[in-house]
Parts: sequence; C-alpha cells; structure tokens
Amino acid sequence: MKMYLGGQWVSRDSVQEVFNPFDGSVLDTVPKGSTNDVEDGVKSAERGFIEMKKLTAFDRYTLLMKAVGLIEERKEDLAKTITLEEGKVISEGRLEVERCIQTITTSAEEAKRLNAEVIPLDAAPGNATKFGFTLRVPVGIVAAITPFNFPLNLVAHKIGPALAAGNSVIIKPASDTPLSALKLTEVMVDAGFPPESLQCITGSGGTIGDAIVSHPGIRKVTFTGSQEVGEHICRTAGLKKVTMELGSNSPLIVLPDADLQKVAEATTQSGFSNAGQVCISTQRVIVDQSVYSDYLDVLVPVVESLKIGNPIEDPVKIGPMVRESDAERVSDWIGEAVSDGARLLTGGDRDRSIVTPAVIADAKPDMKVCREELFGPAVTVTPASDIDQAIELANDSRFGLSAAVFTENINNALKFALEVDSGNLNINSGTQFRADLMPYGGLKDSGMGKEGPKYAIEEMTELKMVVIHR
Repeated sequence: MKMYLGGQWVSRDSVQEVFNPFDGSVLDTVPKGSTNDVEDGVKSAERGFIEMKKLTAFDRYTLLMKAVGLIEERKEDLAKTITLEEGKVISEGRLEVERCIQTITTSAEEAKRLNAEVIPLDAAPGNATKFGFTLRVPVGIVAAITPFNFPLNLVAHKIGPALAAGNSVIIKPASDTPLSALKLTEVMVDAGFPPESLQCITGSGGTIGDAIVSHPGIRKVTFTGSQEVGEHICRTAGLKKVTMELGSNSPLIVLPDADLQKVAEATTQSGFSNAGQVCISTQRVIVDQSVYSDYLDVLVPVVESLKIGNPIEDPVKIGPMVRESDAERVSDWIGEAVSDGARLLTGGDRDRSIVTPAVIADAKPDMKVCREELFGPAVTVTPASDIDQAIELANDSRFGLSAAVFTENINNALKFALEVDSGNLNINSGTQFRADLMPYGGLKDSGMGKEGPKYAIEEMTELKMVVIHR
C-alpha cells in the first residue's frame, strides 16, 4: 500500500515489507517515510486544520457517521487485514472491527457535545458588570503514534476524537502493522473529510518518530506503547500536550469465596487473548492460599483446551506473537522463572513465533515474569495469606493500568477498589475489560491522560476564556 501524505496516496523508492507473523510470508510493502515527509506532512496538516475549522459540529458528526457506514461495508476485509498482519485470531479481528465501529460512533456523538461554560464572574467583588464564558477549541495538529496489538481500534481511539474535536491528524502506525491504519485512513478520506486533514506516514519509528514528536507544528501527541518509548517521547516533545497509554503487568486477585471455574475462564480469556499481547492482559494471578491448589487444578485444563494454530482459521484461539524475537523473549523469561524455583504447569513451548499458553505457579514477586511487562501468552500464579497481602502484592509494581478481584464480599470488593493503585478496577471480571466509551488510562508508570472519545476530546481541545466588560 501507499502512504497518505499531502492529500494523496504516495509511494517511495525505499519500502519496508509487512509480514504475516504466522508463516513469515510477505503481505505487502509500504513506503519508508523520511524526515522530509514529516515536514511536508505537518505543512499539509496545517492546511487541513484550516479546512477542519470551517466544518460545523454537525458536519464532523455526519462525516464520522459516513465513516462508520464504510467500516460496516468493509469489516470482513478489515478483520482479515488485522489477523494477517498482526496475528490475532480472526474472531478477535472481527471483534476489533466491531469495537472500531463503536469508537467512531461515540466520537461522532461527542462532536455534538463540545459544551461551553458560563463563568459567574460577579461572584468575585468588583465584577458586577462582567460576563464570562469559555470556548472549547481544537488544539490544531494531533500526532497519533499507534501500537501493533490493536492496529485498527487504537488508531480509531486517536483519530476519531481528534477529528470530532476539529483537529487535523498525523498518524504514525506501528511498523509491524501499518495496513490497518492505512485502510482506516482510506475510510476517512472516502467519507469526505478534507483531504489534508489526515496524514498517515509509514516507516521506521526511529527515523520519523522523533521528527514528528519534536516538530513545533504539532500541538498534541497521543501515544500507546511501552513505558520506555513513552518516557522518550515526553522528553522529546517539549511544550506539547501528551497522552501516554503505556505498559502494565495486571494483577488479578482471587479470594476464598470466588467461583473458581468462573475465575479460571476469566483468567484464560484476559490472559491469553491476542497471545497475551494486550496492555491489560492478566499477568499476575494472586490467589488466597486456602484455594490456591484448587484454583490451579481448575485453571490448567481450561488453558490446555485452547486451540493453537493458524489465526485465520475460526476455531483457533491462540495464534503467533507479532515477532519471533518476542516469542524468544517470552520463552527465555519462562525458563528463567523455572530456573529460579517456579513451576511450569503447562505450556511454554515455542515453535517460531508461537508460544503455547503457559501457567507459571509459585512465582515470586521479584521474578522478571512478575516485575516487568511480559506481553505474551503466560500467567504467573502466586499465593497470598489474606486480602491485605494480596493487595500489597498487587501494588508491588511500577505499573498501574488494570487490576481485578473475584469475591462475593462487598466489603472486600470496596477495599480492593479503594486500595489498589490502578486506573481501571474490575470486580468479578478479568483485567482485560474495556468499554470503548469509558475513561481508560493508567497510574504510575502506566501513563497519564485518558482515552475514550469524551475524555480524549477534552485532551485534544483547549479552553479560551472570554470576558465581556459592560
């Protein structure tokens, strides 16, 4: 595919290949963008922003809803594109397209809700003749740097609110999965957005990422990815608004009164979907010692029932990781944990980029599989003496994106909600729950700012204060 720059689809002499992670075949090529392309993209986006400012809120709503209709028409192609370039199973690819539809629909609705506020200036002495109100206005150009693991919906979470708010957008998709982002860009262009309101520049993040982030014409950077890259972006961006959706090693607490079958199914769903390559994947299961052995006995058969293979085939539940090097890393971390005394109850075998779903029992908090973000198909299981120790273990992390507890005790549920340091808290569900309209974001090293169209729009706009002196 070509990249979209300056209101047209363009190619470059230098290209990068897009691979199918299951079999290593080449799906397509995309241009390798340059720093000159970034400069041209910013100039084009500036012109696009002028055109976006001419659109009313209803215009933006209408265009976004046209985009929704086009996604509906193209959803099977989009789902297959997700699966082929990223490796998630086709059922998850189809679900991602449905979620993209919801994200863009909600963004369209929020375009009509950019409310102003009257400020009661006469509440301060000497201002009886003053009338004040605010205006919420777009920031200008939004840079959207997107990850590989949700190559469609996480692009939608950035460009939907940006366009709804009246901004122009420069998209830098993940190098492994640019095709979904390019096809969503195509949808927006076909829907009728001003041609220069979107740019989608493909290529190496190392080559063009810093050029985008540091450019003075960019007013807002929204990024989803690793904590290390997020920190680099924040240092490079300068005086810009930033939203950082970063990593995690999400804990799931199991208390004695939990339904263990329900917990095992939730652990499997939230720990192994997309081969564990989800920011809010369950990674650390912390189980009350009174039900520890029983939980493992229930969990292992559920995990072993997952069908592994070609992700484009419908019954398959576990496909490849996006890169073989990542599969090697996960395999190494599992081996390191076993060498340090953990028990591998099932899985952990690697065949190229596929790692069989692993359950690592008796994991210690200082093991790498517990301390860092694994981002792969393995869950660790650790015993706790009571809820206080379970919460202490859950909080023993530099991350804080999502956490979960299973209990029938309302007091314990509230204790969990009040004391666990996480941006998203789930009671009687796995950690991997996200409704696309909710405020989504992390604490600590898991980032700053919120996604969800309503909340993203707030961060992609600025307030003007207007005072009428009578």
